[in-house]
Amino acid sequence: MTPFFSLQRPPHSGLSLDEQRRRWLGQFLKSFFVVFVVYLCMYLVRNNFKAAQPLLKEQYGLSTLELGYIGLAFSITYGIGKTLLGYLIDGRNTKKIISFLLVLASLTVLGLGITLSVFGSHVGIFVALWGLNGLFQSAGGPGSYSTITSWTPREQRGRYLGFWNASHNIGGALAGVIALWGANMFFGGNVIGMFVFPALIGIAIGVAGMFIGKNDSQELGWNTSEEIFGEPVEVRNVASADMSKFAIFKKYIMLNPWIWLLCVANVFTYIIRIGIDNWAPLYVTETLNFSTEAAVNTIFFFEIGAFFASMSWGYISDLAGGRRALVAVIAMLGLFLAIGFYQSAESTLQVNSSLFILGALIFGPQLLIGISLVGFVPKKAISVANGMTGTFGYLFGDSIAKVGLAMVADPERDGLEIFGHLLHGWGAMFTVLYASLVIGIAIMVIVALGEERQIRRLRADDELARTATPH
Repeated sequence: MTPFFSLQRPPHSGLSLDEQRRRWLGQFLKSFFVVFVVYLCMYLVRNNFKAAQPLLKEQYGLSTLELGYIGLAFSITYGIGKTLLGYLIDGRNTKKIISFLLVLASLTVLGLGITLSVFGSHVGIFVALWGLNGLFQSAGGPGSYSTITSWTPREQRGRYLGFWNASHNIGGALAGVIALWGANMFFGGNVIGMFVFPALIGIAIGVAGMFIGKNDSQELGWNTSEEIFGEPVEVRNVASADMSKFAIFKKYIMLNPWIWLLCVANVFTYIIRIGIDNWAPLYVTETLNFSTEAAVNTIFFFEIGAFFASMSWGYISDLAGGRRALVAVIAMLGLFLAIGFYQSAESTLQVNSSLFILGALIFGPQLLIGISLVGFVPKKAISVANGMTGTFGYLFGDSIAKVGLAMVADPERDGLEIFGHLLHGWGAMFTVLYASLVIGIAIMVIVALGEERQIRRLRADDELARTATPH
Protein backbone atom coordinates (compact mmCIF):
# COMPACT_ATOMS: atom_id res chain seq x y z
CA MET A 1 0.00 0.00 0.00
CA THR A 2 1.30 3.46 -0.91
CA PRO A 3 1.38 6.33 1.63
CA PHE A 4 -1.65 7.78 -0.19
CA PHE A 5 -3.78 4.99 1.33
CA SER A 6 -2.32 5.25 4.87
CA LEU A 7 -4.26 6.72 7.80
CA GLN A 8 -3.11 10.24 8.64
CA ARG A 9 -2.54 11.05 12.31
CA PRO A 10 -1.89 14.82 12.62
CA PRO A 11 -1.28 16.48 16.03
CA HIS A 12 -4.39 17.02 18.14
CA SER A 13 -6.40 19.98 16.88
CA GLY A 14 -7.05 21.31 20.37
CA LEU A 15 -10.84 21.21 19.92
CA SER A 16 -12.78 20.34 23.06
CA LEU A 17 -14.92 17.18 23.12
CA ASP A 18 -18.05 19.35 23.14
CA GLU A 19 -16.92 21.14 20.00
CA GLN A 20 -15.97 17.85 18.35
CA ARG A 21 -19.45 16.47 19.10
CA ARG A 22 -21.00 19.61 17.62
CA ARG A 23 -19.00 19.30 14.40
CA TRP A 24 -19.08 15.49 14.22
CA LEU A 25 -22.17 15.02 12.06
CA GLY A 26 -21.01 17.35 9.30
CA GLN A 27 -17.59 15.71 9.05
CA PHE A 28 -18.98 12.19 9.33
CA LEU A 29 -21.54 12.78 6.59
CA LYS A 30 -18.79 13.69 4.11
CA SER A 31 -17.19 10.29 4.54
CA PHE A 32 -20.54 8.53 4.82
CA PHE A 33 -21.77 9.86 1.50
CA VAL A 34 -18.50 8.93 -0.20
CA VAL A 35 -18.75 5.28 0.81
CA PHE A 36 -22.50 5.39 0.11
CA VAL A 37 -22.17 6.69 -3.45
CA VAL A 38 -19.08 4.61 -4.24
CA TYR A 39 -20.83 1.39 -3.22
CA LEU A 40 -23.95 2.46 -5.12
CA CYS A 41 -21.83 2.83 -8.25
CA MET A 42 -20.26 -0.58 -7.70
CA TYR A 43 -23.74 -2.00 -8.26
CA LEU A 44 -24.12 0.00 -11.47
CA VAL A 45 -21.16 -1.96 -12.83
CA ARG A 46 -22.33 -5.25 -11.32
CA ASN A 47 -26.10 -5.56 -11.77
CA ASN A 48 -25.84 -4.27 -15.32
CA PHE A 49 -24.76 -7.81 -16.28
CA LYS A 50 -27.85 -9.30 -14.67
CA ALA A 51 -30.09 -6.87 -16.56
CA ALA A 52 -28.20 -7.55 -19.81
CA GLN A 53 -28.67 -11.34 -19.68
CA PRO A 54 -31.80 -11.54 -21.90
CA LEU A 55 -30.14 -9.32 -24.54
CA LEU A 56 -26.87 -11.26 -24.35
CA LYS A 57 -28.87 -14.41 -25.14
CA GLU A 58 -30.86 -12.69 -27.88
CA GLN A 59 -28.14 -10.62 -29.58
CA TYR A 60 -25.03 -12.77 -28.99
CA GLY A 61 -26.43 -16.28 -28.48
CA LEU A 62 -25.09 -16.93 -24.99
CA SER A 63 -26.77 -19.84 -23.17
CA THR A 64 -28.22 -19.80 -19.66
CA LEU A 65 -25.36 -21.96 -18.39
CA GLU A 66 -22.71 -19.75 -20.05
CA LEU A 67 -24.25 -16.75 -18.29
CA GLY A 68 -24.06 -18.75 -15.07
CA TYR A 69 -20.35 -19.43 -15.60
CA ILE A 70 -19.64 -15.74 -16.17
CA GLY A 71 -21.52 -14.94 -12.97
CA LEU A 72 -19.59 -17.69 -11.18
CA ALA A 73 -16.27 -16.05 -12.10
CA PHE A 74 -17.42 -12.90 -10.34
CA SER A 75 -18.60 -14.88 -7.31
CA ILE A 76 -15.30 -16.74 -6.89
CA THR A 77 -12.99 -13.72 -7.18
CA TYR A 78 -15.38 -11.53 -5.20
CA GLY A 79 -15.59 -14.15 -2.47
CA ILE A 80 -11.84 -14.73 -2.22
CA GLY A 81 -11.13 -11.01 -2.49
CA LYS A 82 -13.42 -10.15 0.40
CA THR A 83 -11.18 -11.93 2.90
CA LEU A 84 -7.88 -11.28 1.12
CA LEU A 85 -8.41 -7.57 0.46
CA GLY A 86 -10.30 -7.18 3.74
CA TYR A 87 -7.20 -8.41 5.55
CA LEU A 88 -4.91 -6.10 3.54
CA ILE A 89 -6.96 -2.93 3.98
CA ASP A 90 -7.61 -3.18 7.74
CA GLY A 91 -5.71 -0.34 9.41
CA ARG A 92 -5.63 1.67 6.15
CA ASN A 93 -7.73 4.48 4.69
CA THR A 94 -10.56 2.27 3.52
CA LYS A 95 -12.55 5.20 2.11
CA LYS A 96 -9.78 6.04 -0.37
CA ILE A 97 -9.08 2.41 -1.17
CA ILE A 98 -12.62 1.48 -2.16
CA SER A 99 -12.90 4.64 -4.31
CA PHE A 100 -9.77 3.58 -6.18
CA LEU A 101 -11.08 0.04 -6.55
CA LEU A 102 -14.31 1.39 -8.08
CA VAL A 103 -12.19 3.00 -10.81
CA LEU A 104 -10.44 -0.33 -11.52
CA ALA A 105 -13.74 -2.24 -11.52
CA SER A 106 -15.28 0.23 -13.95
CA LEU A 107 -12.30 -0.12 -16.29
CA THR A 108 -12.84 -3.90 -16.49
CA VAL A 109 -16.53 -3.38 -17.34
CA LEU A 110 -15.55 -0.84 -19.98
CA GLY A 111 -13.16 -3.45 -21.35
CA LEU A 112 -16.00 -5.98 -21.56
CA GLY A 113 -18.10 -3.56 -23.58
CA ILE A 114 -15.20 -2.87 -25.92
CA THR A 115 -14.57 -6.62 -26.31
CA LEU A 116 -18.20 -7.16 -27.30
CA SER A 117 -17.97 -4.34 -29.82
CA VAL A 118 -14.73 -5.48 -31.44
CA PHE A 119 -14.63 -9.27 -31.06
CA GLY A 120 -18.23 -10.26 -30.34
CA SER A 121 -19.13 -13.07 -27.94
CA HIS A 122 -16.08 -14.71 -26.31
CA VAL A 123 -17.07 -16.45 -23.09
CA GLY A 124 -13.46 -16.96 -21.96
CA ILE A 125 -12.71 -13.23 -22.15
CA PHE A 126 -15.97 -12.40 -20.42
CA VAL A 127 -15.15 -14.81 -17.59
CA ALA A 128 -11.69 -13.22 -17.13
CA LEU A 129 -12.94 -9.63 -17.19
CA TRP A 130 -15.96 -10.27 -14.98
CA GLY A 131 -13.70 -12.14 -12.57
CA LEU A 132 -11.40 -9.12 -12.32
CA ASN A 133 -14.42 -6.94 -11.74
CA GLY A 134 -15.39 -9.17 -8.83
CA LEU A 135 -11.92 -8.93 -7.29
CA PHE A 136 -11.85 -5.12 -7.46
CA GLN A 137 -15.37 -4.82 -6.02
CA SER A 138 -14.80 -7.30 -3.19
CA ALA A 139 -13.47 -4.78 -0.65
CA GLY A 140 -16.36 -2.35 -1.15
CA GLY A 141 -18.53 -3.69 1.66
CA PRO A 142 -15.76 -4.48 4.18
CA GLY A 143 -14.12 -1.10 3.57
CA SER A 144 -17.39 0.79 4.01
CA TYR A 145 -18.14 -1.06 7.26
CA SER A 146 -14.69 -0.17 8.58
CA THR A 147 -15.01 3.53 7.76
CA ILE A 148 -18.52 3.89 9.20
CA THR A 149 -17.71 1.89 12.35
CA SER A 150 -14.60 4.01 12.96
CA TRP A 151 -16.76 7.14 12.95
CA THR A 152 -19.90 6.06 14.82
CA PRO A 153 -20.86 5.44 18.48
CA ARG A 154 -21.99 1.91 19.30
CA GLU A 155 -25.62 2.84 20.06
CA GLN A 156 -26.13 4.43 16.61
CA ARG A 157 -24.10 1.98 14.53
CA GLY A 158 -27.00 -0.16 13.34
CA ARG A 159 -28.91 2.72 11.77
CA TYR A 160 -25.91 4.19 9.94
CA LEU A 161 -24.78 0.83 8.62
CA GLY A 162 -28.39 0.21 7.61
CA PHE A 163 -28.63 3.57 5.85
CA TRP A 164 -25.36 2.80 4.05
CA ASN A 165 -26.70 -0.60 3.04
CA ALA A 166 -29.42 1.20 1.08
CA SER A 167 -26.67 2.32 -1.33
CA HIS A 168 -26.56 -1.03 -3.06
CA ASN A 169 -30.35 -1.23 -3.05
CA ILE A 170 -30.51 2.06 -4.91
CA GLY A 171 -27.61 1.08 -7.15
CA GLY A 172 -29.14 -2.33 -7.80
CA ALA A 173 -32.53 -0.81 -8.59
CA LEU A 174 -31.08 1.79 -10.96
CA ALA A 175 -28.47 -0.47 -12.59
CA GLY A 176 -30.79 -2.08 -15.14
CA VAL A 177 -32.65 1.14 -15.87
CA ILE A 178 -29.48 3.21 -16.34
CA ALA A 179 -27.73 0.50 -18.36
CA LEU A 180 -30.72 -0.02 -20.69
CA TRP A 181 -31.24 3.74 -21.06
CA GLY A 182 -27.58 4.22 -21.99
CA ALA A 183 -27.77 1.38 -24.51
CA ASN A 184 -30.93 2.75 -26.12
CA MET A 185 -29.80 6.39 -26.09
CA PHE A 186 -26.19 6.04 -27.30
CA PHE A 187 -25.82 2.54 -28.76
CA GLY A 188 -29.02 1.97 -30.73
CA GLY A 189 -30.29 -0.62 -28.24
CA ASN A 190 -27.15 -2.79 -28.49
CA VAL A 191 -26.24 -4.54 -25.23
CA ILE A 192 -22.72 -3.09 -25.52
CA GLY A 193 -24.06 0.16 -24.11
CA MET A 194 -25.24 -1.64 -20.98
CA PHE A 195 -21.56 -2.08 -20.07
CA VAL A 196 -19.88 1.06 -21.44
CA PHE A 197 -22.29 3.68 -20.09
CA PRO A 198 -22.31 2.56 -16.40
CA ALA A 199 -18.52 2.09 -16.50
CA LEU A 200 -17.95 5.75 -17.41
CA ILE A 201 -20.13 6.83 -14.47
CA GLY A 202 -18.15 4.58 -12.10
CA ILE A 203 -14.79 5.98 -13.19
CA ALA A 204 -15.89 9.59 -12.55
CA ILE A 205 -17.35 8.84 -9.08
CA GLY A 206 -14.35 6.74 -8.02
CA VAL A 207 -11.86 9.50 -8.79
CA ALA A 208 -13.91 12.09 -6.86
CA GLY A 209 -14.33 9.76 -3.85
CA MET A 210 -10.60 9.52 -3.22
CA PHE A 211 -10.38 13.21 -2.33
CA ILE A 212 -13.54 13.93 -0.29
CA GLY A 213 -13.86 13.34 3.48
CA LYS A 214 -11.72 11.59 6.10
CA ASN A 215 -11.62 7.93 7.06
CA ASP A 216 -12.07 8.57 10.80
CA SER A 217 -12.18 11.39 13.34
CA GLN A 218 -8.47 11.03 14.19
CA GLU A 219 -7.50 12.09 10.66
CA LEU A 220 -8.89 15.51 11.63
CA GLY A 221 -6.71 15.65 14.75
CA TRP A 222 -9.72 14.74 16.90
CA ASN A 223 -10.28 12.10 19.56
CA THR A 224 -11.62 8.62 18.83
CA SER A 225 -15.38 8.15 18.44
CA GLU A 226 -15.54 6.44 21.87
CA GLU A 227 -13.92 9.46 23.53
CA ILE A 228 -16.09 11.93 21.65
CA PHE A 229 -19.32 10.20 22.74
CA GLY A 230 -18.19 9.09 26.21
CA GLU A 231 -18.35 5.36 25.53
CA PRO A 232 -16.02 2.94 27.34
CA VAL A 233 -13.59 1.28 24.96
CA GLU A 234 -14.48 -2.39 24.48
CA VAL A 235 -12.04 -4.87 26.02
CA ARG A 236 -11.22 -6.41 22.65
CA ASN A 237 -10.28 -3.00 21.21
CA VAL A 238 -7.90 -2.37 24.12
CA ALA A 239 -6.41 -5.87 23.90
CA SER A 240 -5.86 -5.65 20.13
CA ALA A 241 -4.26 -2.19 20.17
CA ASP A 242 -0.68 -3.53 20.19
CA MET A 243 -1.31 -6.87 18.47
CA SER A 244 0.01 -7.63 15.00
CA LYS A 245 -2.45 -7.91 12.13
CA PHE A 246 -1.96 -11.68 11.92
CA ALA A 247 -2.39 -12.14 15.70
CA ILE A 248 -5.68 -10.22 15.55
CA PHE A 249 -6.80 -12.31 12.59
CA LYS A 250 -5.94 -15.56 14.35
CA LYS A 251 -7.54 -14.74 17.71
CA TYR A 252 -10.62 -12.74 16.71
CA ILE A 253 -11.41 -14.31 13.34
CA MET A 254 -10.02 -17.82 12.92
CA LEU A 255 -10.66 -18.89 16.54
CA ASN A 256 -13.95 -17.03 16.93
CA PRO A 257 -16.92 -19.47 16.72
CA TRP A 258 -19.46 -16.66 16.30
CA ILE A 259 -17.77 -15.46 13.12
CA TRP A 260 -17.91 -18.98 11.67
CA LEU A 261 -21.61 -19.34 12.53
CA LEU A 262 -22.36 -16.01 10.87
CA CYS A 263 -20.32 -17.09 7.83
CA VAL A 264 -22.41 -20.24 7.41
CA ALA A 265 -25.67 -18.34 7.98
CA ASN A 266 -24.62 -15.92 5.27
CA VAL A 267 -24.30 -18.79 2.79
CA PHE A 268 -27.97 -19.63 3.11
CA THR A 269 -29.18 -16.04 3.07
CA TYR A 270 -27.18 -15.54 -0.14
CA ILE A 271 -28.78 -18.60 -1.74
CA ILE A 272 -32.19 -17.06 -1.05
CA ARG A 273 -31.26 -13.52 -2.06
CA ILE A 274 -29.35 -14.34 -5.24
CA GLY A 275 -31.66 -17.22 -6.13
CA ILE A 276 -34.51 -14.72 -6.34
CA ASP A 277 -32.70 -11.56 -7.42
CA ASN A 278 -30.36 -12.97 -10.07
CA TRP A 279 -32.89 -15.19 -11.83
CA ALA A 280 -36.04 -13.07 -11.58
CA PRO A 281 -35.68 -11.51 -15.09
CA LEU A 282 -35.12 -14.90 -16.72
CA TYR A 283 -37.75 -16.65 -14.56
CA VAL A 284 -40.55 -14.26 -15.55
CA THR A 285 -39.40 -14.27 -19.19
CA GLU A 286 -39.46 -18.06 -19.53
CA THR A 287 -42.41 -18.96 -17.29
CA LEU A 288 -44.72 -15.94 -17.62
CA ASN A 289 -43.60 -14.57 -21.03
CA PHE A 290 -42.76 -11.09 -19.70
CA SER A 291 -41.25 -8.58 -22.15
CA THR A 292 -37.61 -7.48 -21.81
CA GLU A 293 -38.66 -4.18 -20.19
CA ALA A 294 -41.02 -5.91 -17.74
CA ALA A 295 -38.31 -8.46 -16.88
CA VAL A 296 -35.76 -5.72 -16.16
CA ASN A 297 -38.34 -3.97 -13.95
CA THR A 298 -38.42 -6.99 -11.61
CA ILE A 299 -34.95 -5.98 -10.44
CA PHE A 300 -36.24 -2.50 -9.66
CA PHE A 301 -39.09 -3.69 -7.42
CA PHE A 302 -36.88 -6.17 -5.56
CA GLU A 303 -34.27 -3.52 -4.87
CA ILE A 304 -36.84 -0.90 -3.84
CA GLY A 305 -38.14 -3.37 -1.24
CA ALA A 306 -34.56 -3.95 -0.17
CA PHE A 307 -34.07 -0.19 0.12
CA PHE A 308 -36.85 0.04 2.71
CA ALA A 309 -35.28 -2.93 4.50
CA SER A 310 -31.92 -1.18 4.70
CA MET A 311 -33.50 2.00 6.02
CA SER A 312 -35.43 0.19 8.74
CA TRP A 313 -33.90 -3.12 9.92
CA GLY A 314 -30.66 -1.62 11.29
CA TYR A 315 -32.62 1.06 13.15
CA ILE A 316 -35.05 -1.56 14.49
CA SER A 317 -32.10 -3.58 15.79
CA ASP A 318 -30.82 -0.44 17.58
CA LEU A 319 -34.24 -0.04 19.19
CA ALA A 320 -34.07 -3.73 20.17
CA GLY A 321 -30.94 -3.01 22.18
CA GLY A 322 -28.50 -4.28 19.54
CA ARG A 323 -30.18 -7.69 19.19
CA ARG A 324 -29.29 -8.03 15.49
CA ALA A 325 -29.60 -11.81 15.23
CA LEU A 326 -32.99 -11.96 16.93
CA VAL A 327 -34.42 -9.32 14.59
CA ALA A 328 -32.94 -11.27 11.64
CA VAL A 329 -34.81 -14.41 12.73
CA ILE A 330 -38.10 -12.48 12.79
CA ALA A 331 -37.51 -11.24 9.22
CA MET A 332 -36.61 -14.75 8.03
CA LEU A 333 -39.84 -16.20 9.42
CA GLY A 334 -41.76 -13.76 7.22
CA LEU A 335 -39.92 -15.04 4.16
CA PHE A 336 -41.87 -18.31 4.21
CA LEU A 337 -45.05 -16.50 3.19
CA ALA A 338 -43.28 -14.13 0.80
CA ILE A 339 -41.60 -16.92 -1.18
CA GLY A 340 -44.94 -18.74 -1.51
CA PHE A 341 -46.57 -15.55 -2.81
CA TYR A 342 -43.81 -15.16 -5.42
CA GLN A 343 -44.05 -18.80 -6.50
CA SER A 344 -47.80 -18.57 -7.10
CA ALA A 345 -47.75 -15.12 -8.75
CA GLU A 346 -49.02 -14.96 -12.34
CA SER A 347 -49.64 -11.31 -13.18
CA THR A 348 -47.15 -8.45 -13.43
CA LEU A 349 -48.69 -6.83 -10.34
CA GLN A 350 -48.41 -10.04 -8.29
CA VAL A 351 -44.82 -10.67 -9.37
CA ASN A 352 -43.64 -7.13 -8.67
CA SER A 353 -45.52 -6.97 -5.34
CA SER A 354 -44.02 -10.26 -4.17
CA LEU A 355 -40.53 -9.16 -5.21
CA PHE A 356 -40.95 -5.92 -3.28
CA ILE A 357 -41.90 -7.89 -0.14
CA LEU A 358 -39.07 -10.37 -0.68
CA GLY A 359 -36.55 -7.56 -1.01
CA ALA A 360 -37.89 -5.92 2.16
CA LEU A 361 -37.48 -9.16 4.11
CA ILE A 362 -34.35 -10.91 2.79
CA PHE A 363 -32.18 -7.83 3.15
CA GLY A 364 -33.03 -7.76 6.86
CA PRO A 365 -30.91 -10.81 7.77
CA GLN A 366 -28.46 -9.97 4.98
CA LEU A 367 -27.78 -6.61 6.62
CA LEU A 368 -28.01 -7.77 10.24
CA ILE A 369 -25.49 -10.57 9.83
CA GLY A 370 -22.93 -7.93 8.89
CA ILE A 371 -23.89 -5.64 11.77
CA SER A 372 -23.94 -8.53 14.24
CA LEU A 373 -20.35 -9.53 13.51
CA VAL A 374 -19.17 -5.99 14.39
CA GLY A 375 -20.13 -6.81 17.99
CA PHE A 376 -17.84 -9.87 18.07
CA VAL A 377 -14.55 -8.37 16.77
CA PRO A 378 -12.27 -5.36 17.47
CA LYS A 379 -12.30 -2.38 15.10
CA LYS A 380 -8.97 -3.44 13.61
CA ALA A 381 -10.58 -6.64 12.31
CA ILE A 382 -13.88 -5.33 10.96
CA SER A 383 -12.88 -5.35 7.28
CA VAL A 384 -11.57 -8.89 7.33
CA ALA A 385 -14.47 -10.16 9.51
CA ASN A 386 -16.99 -8.65 7.12
CA GLY A 387 -14.92 -10.05 4.28
CA MET A 388 -15.02 -13.55 5.76
CA THR A 389 -18.82 -13.63 5.82
CA GLY A 390 -18.80 -12.29 2.28
CA THR A 391 -16.32 -14.93 1.18
CA PHE A 392 -18.59 -17.69 2.43
CA GLY A 393 -21.63 -15.98 0.98
CA TYR A 394 -20.16 -15.63 -2.47
CA LEU A 395 -18.00 -18.74 -2.80
CA PHE A 396 -20.79 -21.01 -1.61
CA GLY A 397 -24.16 -19.24 -1.45
CA ASP A 398 -23.80 -17.02 -4.50
CA SER A 399 -22.14 -19.75 -6.56
CA ILE A 400 -24.87 -22.27 -5.70
CA ALA A 401 -27.53 -19.71 -6.55
CA LYS A 402 -25.96 -18.84 -9.91
CA VAL A 403 -24.56 -22.12 -11.24
CA GLY A 404 -26.39 -24.70 -9.12
CA LEU A 405 -29.78 -23.13 -9.71
CA ALA A 406 -28.89 -22.61 -13.37
CA MET A 407 -28.42 -26.38 -13.65
CA VAL A 408 -31.73 -26.92 -11.85
CA ALA A 409 -33.72 -24.40 -13.90
CA ASP A 410 -32.17 -24.79 -17.38
CA PRO A 411 -34.75 -26.63 -19.55
CA GLU A 412 -31.97 -27.90 -21.84
CA ARG A 413 -30.26 -29.82 -19.02
CA ASP A 414 -31.25 -32.87 -16.97
CA GLY A 415 -31.38 -31.07 -13.63
CA LEU A 416 -29.27 -31.65 -10.52
CA GLU A 417 -29.37 -34.68 -8.23
CA ILE A 418 -28.88 -34.03 -4.48
CA PHE A 419 -29.02 -36.85 -1.92
CA GLY A 420 -30.85 -39.07 -4.40
CA HIS A 421 -33.48 -36.46 -5.26
CA LEU A 422 -33.63 -34.97 -8.76
CA LEU A 423 -34.14 -31.21 -8.83
CA HIS A 424 -35.24 -29.94 -12.24
CA GLY A 425 -37.22 -26.91 -13.36
CA TRP A 426 -38.15 -23.59 -11.83
CA GLY A 427 -40.42 -25.32 -9.28
CA ALA A 428 -37.45 -27.21 -7.85
CA MET A 429 -35.63 -23.91 -7.40
CA PHE A 430 -38.20 -22.94 -4.78
CA THR A 431 -37.53 -26.18 -2.89
CA VAL A 432 -33.89 -25.09 -2.56
CA LEU A 433 -34.97 -21.66 -1.30
CA TYR A 434 -37.23 -23.12 1.41
CA ALA A 435 -34.53 -25.55 2.60
CA SER A 436 -31.98 -22.72 2.80
CA LEU A 437 -34.40 -20.64 4.85
CA VAL A 438 -34.92 -23.37 7.47
CA ILE A 439 -31.18 -23.89 7.94
CA GLY A 440 -30.50 -20.15 8.10
CA ILE A 441 -33.09 -19.62 10.82
CA ALA A 442 -31.66 -22.44 12.96
CA ILE A 443 -28.16 -20.92 12.84
CA MET A 444 -29.30 -17.38 13.59
CA VAL A 445 -31.21 -18.58 16.68
CA ILE A 446 -27.90 -19.89 18.06
CA VAL A 447 -26.17 -16.58 17.28
CA ALA A 448 -29.00 -14.68 18.96
CA LEU A 449 -28.31 -16.54 22.21
CA GLY A 450 -24.61 -15.66 22.07
CA GLU A 451 -25.41 -12.07 21.17
CA GLU A 452 -27.69 -11.75 24.20
CA ARG A 453 -24.83 -12.74 26.52
CA GLN A 454 -22.59 -10.23 24.75
CA ILE A 455 -25.15 -7.42 25.14
CA ARG A 456 -25.60 -8.08 28.87
CA ARG A 457 -21.83 -8.13 29.38
CA LEU A 458 -21.40 -4.77 27.61
CA ARG A 459 -24.22 -3.23 29.63
CA ALA A 460 -22.57 -4.42 32.83
CA ASP A 461 -19.27 -2.85 31.68
CA ASP A 462 -21.02 0.44 30.85
CA GLU A 463 -22.71 0.50 34.26
CA LEU A 464 -19.41 -0.23 35.99
CA ALA A 465 -17.72 2.59 34.07
CA ARG A 466 -20.48 5.07 34.99
CA THR A 467 -20.30 4.02 38.66
CA ALA A 468 -16.51 4.44 38.69
CA THR A 469 -16.65 7.90 37.07
CA PRO A 470 -16.51 10.71 39.70
CA HIS A 471 -19.35 13.25 39.55
